[in-house]
Amino acid sequence: MASRPHRWLIVVGMALFLGAETCRASFACPFCSMQGQTLIGDVNQASMVLYGVFTNAKLDPNGDGTQGTTDLVIEKVIKKNDILGDRKVLTLPRYVPVDSKSKQKFLVFCDVFKGKIDPYRGVPVPADSDMVKYLTGALANKDKDIGKRLRFYFDYLDDSDNEVSTDAYKEFANADYKDYREMAKQLPAEKIAKWLQDSSTPAFRLGLYASMLGHCGTGKHALMLRKLLDDPEKRVSTGLDGMLAGYAMLDPKNGWEYIHAILKDPSKEFMLRYAALRAVRFFWDSRPDLFDKKSLVDGVCQLLEQSDMADLAIEDLRKWNRWEVDERVLALQNKKSHDATIIRRSILKYALACPDPKAAVVVQDWRKRDPEMVKDAEEMLKLETGSKTP
Repeated sequence: MASRPHRWLIVVGMALFLGAETCRASFACPFCSMQGQTLIGDVNQASMVLYGVFTNAKLDPNGDGTQGTTDLVIEKVIKKNDILGDRKVLTLPRYVPVDSKSKQKFLVFCDVFKGKIDPYRGVPVPADSDMVKYLTGALANKDKDIGKRLRFYFDYLDDSDNEVSTDAYKEFANADYKDYREMAKQLPAEKIAKWLQDSSTPAFRLGLYASMLGHCGTGKHALMLRKLLDDPEKRVSTGLDGMLAGYAMLDPKNGWEYIHAILKDPSKEFMLRYAALRAVRFFWDSRPDLFDKKSLVDGVCQLLEQSDMADLAIEDLRKWNRWEVDERVLALQNKKSHDATIIRRSILKYALACPDPKAAVVVQDWRKRDPEMVKDAEEMLKLETGSKTP
């Protein structure tokens, strides 16, 4: 079992990579990372966006060796500004040396200020890229409902231009699960299954793909996901939670038994048990139709005796108002294996929120032993709920 310092480093690392738990609560895809600004977001913020080839780069003889001008031969106006007029070539106040033999093109984002064009960002684009088609299509779809927009982006998730495929993925990462839930039912299952089995697919995408497959797949895809989950190499993946959820969506009975077995086995790798917990959170928040609350609570309670996971379980049980398990939670304060500040604080927060008189007795005793911890816990609850603690 991972030691507590090691556990802490893993969770912090995963939170940074996955966009952090606070992002999850802000209506972002539960199985995605890389939330953030997309190309369409950049286009919307720019005054003008042009696509073309740089040529005729000239250094300013009176400059410092970096100043000058470069002509942009415009092949496509992605976003027009009246200042452009009918010009097909635009001289930019930037020196951009480009190999004359290169076929590389550029997407140029510009501001317009006091009648002058200020190019502030250039994105290199391979000559054979679908970038123009992608952005043109994205702009054409921007006013459609979120499901239709995401269906458009789905077709670019495996684009040969990494800039395009990554941007399409970020559109899903910024979306909520409910935004693609219905749309995913009509997706090509075999295509998604191929992505999941392809060793070149970035590991951080597996969770999203598996959750999509959970809506459009069949029994054979459930078996495929089970095989991937049983693969030791896949167990270092950041998409384990989505793979577990996808498996359980396709085969609820066996999928839940698989997740439950992971939760109750402290010998399993921390990241695997953490992924199982995240899958349970997904079912609780987004798919209450799949499993009853009693089963989900029982699954989380399997972690209470595990010192490297107990605080996470207690926090979930408190947030879910599961006071029927208060005796199990409050009893942990007397376990030597759980004598760590992070666990004790979670128990105390649970006790402060719990309406059971037994919890009030525990809090009173805590006030005598460690009034500062009680005060800190009350402040945390106040910040979390935005109201006064009981």
